[in-house]
Amino acid sequence: MFMNINEEMFYGLLLALAGFLLSMGLTPIYTYFAYKYHFWKKQKKTTVDGQALPVMTKLHAHKFKHTFPTMAGMVGVVAITLVTWIFNLDRGQTWLPLFGFLGGSLVGAIDDSINIFGSGRGAAGLRGPVKFTLITIVGLVLGWFFAVKLGWTTILIPFVGNIEIGVIGMILVFAFAVVATSNAVNITDGLDGLSGGLAMLAYGAFGIIAMFQGNMLLFGFCMTVVGWLLSYIWFNVPPARFMMGDTGSFALGAGLGVVAMMTNSFLLLPIIGLVFVVETGSSLIQLASKKLFKKKIFISAPLHHHLEAKGWGEAKIVMRFWIIAGVCALVGVYLAMVGGGVA
Repeated sequence: MFMNINEEMFYGLLLALAGFLLSMGLTPIYTYFAYKYHFWKKQKKTTVDGQALPVMTKLHAHKFKHTFPTMAGMVGVVAITLVTWIFNLDRGQTWLPLFGFLGGSLVGAIDDSINIFGSGRGAAGLRGPVKFTLITIVGLVLGWFFAVKLGWTTILIPFVGNIEIGVIGMILVFAFAVVATSNAVNITDGLDGLSGGLAMLAYGAFGIIAMFQGNMLLFGFCMTVVGWLLSYIWFNVPPARFMMGDTGSFALGAGLGVVAMMTNSFLLLPIIGLVFVVETGSSLIQLASKKLFKKKIFISAPLHHHLEAKGWGEAKIVMRFWIIAGVCALVGVYLAMVGGGVA
């Protein structure tokens, strides 16, 4: 058994290497087409409620003085799909995370395409309610498969045990995990390398949990994502060469939500992804404060923009958030080990 686990672990690491190498090879191809067909990111200048963003516009004006490609998440979508489909496809372990990844990327790609090729007021991309509806549909469909076809109807409460929530309850919880995580990763994707590094640590943590559960194919999927993100960060450390766009952030978020459910670690998701939670929470607090009290809590939201406005350098914010995320990943894995998440 020990030898078998080692062999399967090695295979998972090979999948990570495959994801990394394929992504490194695909990136120049993406870059060629991004420049040829002008995949230029339009700077966001208004909030979801239509108000101006003077602070963020000023902070990031230097990035938009020249053409700045977006939609680089396509590289990860293609690489992860090919590696998983050819070497690691399994109905019980990798179908759902792969299709979660693809479903999230489709929603993001629609938004990115409107941003790149649209004109006028609609060029900012899909309206918030439309994106929310589309990613909710993705979550509900995947949740139905998870509960009905795979037969999952219990959720683990660490140190307590599995609690039966039924088919409908599981579908709703699954959809919530996908929607919340997709939006959280998307909101956090605002500085060079930030969301990529945070997602890499989160996928690595859930991959370790899957490995100790004996879900080695799911472990392999997580490692494939880690491989792509290593490639992405190579090109995206400050100053970034391109943006992953909603294509990448929604794919990463949806896939991460699915992986959390597949490892029965839904309640560990806010711990392992604590930085995502804080970033999203800061945006919600800012929006609520402006609506209710007509005043801002933060200079700019989410939190990383507030810290930028306070004078923190971009690299400083990114590295410190990565460190916090690494500690949270370790805590999450530990809680999975001692709280009943690993048999």
